Amino acid sequence: MDTRVLRYFVAVAERLSFTAAARDLYVSQPALSRQIRQLEADLGVELFVRTGREVRLTAAGGELLPSARKALDDWRDAVRVVRSVAAAEANVLRVGFVVSGGGSVARRARAAFAEQRPDVTVEPKRCDWGAEPDALRQGLVDVAFVWLPADTDGLRAHVVATEARYVALARDHPLTARESVGIADLRDEPLMWTRKAPKEWVDWWAVNPRPDGGEPVWGPENDNVDEMLEHVATGAAVCFGPESMAAYYAHPDLAWRPVTDIEPLRIAIAWVSETVNPVVHAFVAATVRLSSAT
Repeated sequence: MDTRVLRYFVAVAERLSFTAAARDLYVSQPALSRQIRQLEADLGVELFVRTGREVRLTAAGGELLPSARKALDDWRDAVRVVRSVAAAEANVLRVGFVVSGGGSVARRARAAFAEQRPDVTVEPKRCDWGAEPDALRQGLVDVAFVWLPADTDGLRAHVVATEARYVALARDHPLTARESVGIADLRDEPLMWTRKAPKEWVDWWAVNPRPDGGEPVWGPENDNVDEMLEHVATGAAVCFGPESMAAYYAHPDLAWRPVTDIEPLRIAIAWVSETVNPVVHAFVAATVRLSSAT
């Protein structure tokens, strides 16, 4: 059976809403409904009771749910192991990161590791917003620089750096006259956000709720850093990023200012708990040594 259909079933079963599941899966509701109807036809049973706006699991659906979750977990683990073994066999270490990743620590760690293990090819792998932990669990990368907070279930993580958070503003924004800003200064500013990342990740970066209990003014959505900064450069919104992003993404129409009264970003080196690949452990050790020396 296509694991995608099981993933669709689990999404609906956990939310008891086709609308919410379709939104989180990035598919249309009619397409999702068709897939669930086809699954019910293939099994010869009804999995959901649909009465008006209410959706409930049938007894059969309730019985299928834990088995479907286990099947998805087993398949994810099998895929991760196969990908990791193939990379190890090719003497390749895939290092995941998002945008500016682990900052200077990451770059120095890759350089030091290349000197230590010239026989290993280090391949940087850019992840979507907040997707580093899932990339590890899916075997798309062997080790990753993860922006915390994040769901590190099934992973091991060691914090190797902290960075102040900055706000990006259009060059002609009035706040650029200041050397730094506070979160209250940004109360009425539309804020860039993304559906790509988990909601908890988005809320932390958005400082939601704000110290006064309010919610940010949500601005345009984005799928990647380039889209985000283009919106900011036109004055459509502001965005937050770590200090390394402010240094790396210089732009003639942007200005970055530190936000002095919000907690900094913590960056961790993370890997799958069960990994036995000595190359992974060697890279982690090199990164931790460098972070301790700074």
